[in-house]
Amino acid sequence: MRVAIVTEVFMPAVDGVVTRLRRTLEELHRAGDDVIVVAPAGGPESYAGVPVVGVREMRMPLYPDGDGYPPKRVALPGPALARALDAHRPDVVHAINPVLLGAGALLIARRRGWPVVASYHAHLPTYAHLYRFGWLEPAGWRYIRALHNRAALNLCTSRATLRTLQQHGIQRLELWPYGIETDRFHPSKADQRWRRRLSGGHPDRVILLFVGRLAKEKTVERLLDAVRDQDDVALAIVGDGPMRARLERQFAGTPTTFLGFLHGSELASAYASSDLFVLPSETETLGLVTLEAHASGLPVIAADGPVERELIRDGVDGVRYDPRIPGALREAVAHLSADGELRARMSREALRSVSDASWRHATETLRRWYQSVCDVGTPAFAAEPGAAHRYDEPRQIA
Repeated sequence: MRVAIVTEVFMPAVDGVVTRLRRTLEELHRAGDDVIVVAPAGGPESYAGVPVVGVREMRMPLYPDGDGYPPKRVALPGPALARALDAHRPDVVHAINPVLLGAGALLIARRRGWPVVASYHAHLPTYAHLYRFGWLEPAGWRYIRALHNRAALNLCTSRATLRTLQQHGIQRLELWPYGIETDRFHPSKADQRWRRRLSGGHPDRVILLFVGRLAKEKTVERLLDAVRDQDDVALAIVGDGPMRARLERQFAGTPTTFLGFLHGSELASAYASSDLFVLPSETETLGLVTLEAHASGLPVIAADGPVERELIRDGVDGVRYDPRIPGALREAVAHLSADGELRARMSREALRSVSDASWRHATETLRRWYQSVCDVGTPAFAAEPGAAHRYDEPRQIA
């Protein structure tokens, strides 16, 4: 199968979208598909044997990089995108989180008669509130809906996200299941030296771990309530971003260690050497860090929400707390910190919850979705957003 993947973000940026795309490219190459990636320039010329065509990029002024964090860039559609797609002549175009470059891919594919699969990975309209542009959210959803309803198929990374998109009038929705590298993220990666580093020299404390971009949408400052005036827990914050300096000032005087950006074996050791994972964000569309934490044997304490209900069994492999209730996070941390047997039981359940997940299975499902739109072709509904189609009713391929 000839596949052209057009993505708004790629390496060297690091986030859940890039992680999923990298693993997917590895599996598509292994399956023998003829794939190209078109992405903002600045990354590698190829990845996992797949050529990467870079399109002239620009900074995102409303989403600053922050010191120490790989930059995020965007690219506008133009002749380079059209040339890359025409040279490849794909059977299917996959637009990942289409906003700018992906919007151009949708237009070009429609003109050429190529079917398009679009996938949704981030609640960008919702971010407007966090960046003081809340008045833009309705227009953002209208724009996202107009783009996605011109695709032959729209893929979501969680059932909760699928339901959200249904509520906003996006059609032809299906599930693209998650995968996890259980050989990389595993309790066997635990290391006593890492416990000392994560805990600021107090490895006997219960270590709470947060992993993610230090930006407004992650609401990391909410973790302050869990560690203020505490001497039996330690918080390790892994990641970097524009909020780091401010957060370091806010957490000064608490048992908190900022470790900056980690990847590879260091990140795996950080997970496995901790005791609990904490996730205060309410804007996740999947929560890949939750899956990595579970694969590492960590119970997860997360702000309650649709995605968290999908991934975390409350009281079984983690705890979901109500972020609207003052002190709820602190209470959840105190409860699990004080009960080692409960943490051990939850750790076993966390491992069990991701034991069958793999990127190979996720990509096999994706390839079946590709084939389904190739078999159908480019139907008239691609130009008529309100038209019905057999994909309107969501379902999951086992």
